[in-house]
Amino acid sequence: MTYWETKTIHTARGNFEVFVKGEGNPICVTHHYSEFNHTGDYFADSLTENNTVYLVNLKQAGNSSKADEAHELSMFDAVYDLEAIREALGYAKWTFAGHSTGGMIGIIYGIHFSTSLTSLIIVGSAARKYANSSSECIYHPDHLHFERMQQLIETLKRSDLSPSERERFSKERTQLSLFHPDKYDEYFSLGIHKKMSAPRMNFFIREEMIFDVTRELEKISTNTLILSGRYDVQCPLSFSVEMNELIPKSQLFVFNESNHYPFLEEKSLFRQVISTYLKETISY
Repeated sequence: MTYWETKTIHTARGNFEVFVKGEGNPICVTHHYSEFNHTGDYFADSLTENNTVYLVNLKQAGNSSKADEAHELSMFDAVYDLEAIREALGYAKWTFAGHSTGGMIGIIYGIHFSTSLTSLIIVGSAARKYANSSSECIYHPDHLHFERMQQLIETLKRSDLSPSERERFSKERTQLSLFHPDKYDEYFSLGIHKKMSAPRMNFFIREEMIFDVTRELEKISTNTLILSGRYDVQCPLSFSVEMNELIPKSQLFVFNESNHYPFLEEKSLFRQVISTYLKETISY
């Protein structure tokens, strides 16, 4: 595998650890509470074929700046941090692509800074709190696997886990969100690994309970591609359908044999859809 180039981007809002891979038009990728490293990220990797991808560690993740105030861990502050990074890199515009909670950040990015975006790609995400809005969501108390998912999340926050323990619990957690759980080793075979930022995760759990930007989706003026696995248990398809109905220049593509990871579960089709979309919508 090819490792990602590590850079530190200095901005007025702090210093950010960013990993870079690929050549072509710029795409920014981040996630609310993931700690990335030079091995990269499976979702971000799916975008590197014809683009320069910037994979960002937000505050309190990896070697990026720590947060002095709690609000700096919010999705809103994350968007301002990404804007500062874009300006520091010298781009007038770039594409933002986000999976899951990264997509939630992307939605807020589109609402407030569409003029900074050539396009927006939202994968397996939602514009409102999903945990207690749908019993199809694995974070809803009525879901069959709710209790086990909560146990795994709390376990993975621990700092005393051995690498093998962390890998085992992380694998089980991910398998709960795969259409074919038995294909886990096939999907995750590249040696890409990342950690979870406990401070960011803890803040997100509180923030998600009041998250609902559906009434502002009409403010997103950039071209938006919404992608969802038909059997997504984390952010059920209904949330992607809702976003597609409310974002003016959006289109929705559903992956019929995917859960939460269509970029791995239907890898070739996913890359084809992304490539076609970017060619059709972006002109510099």
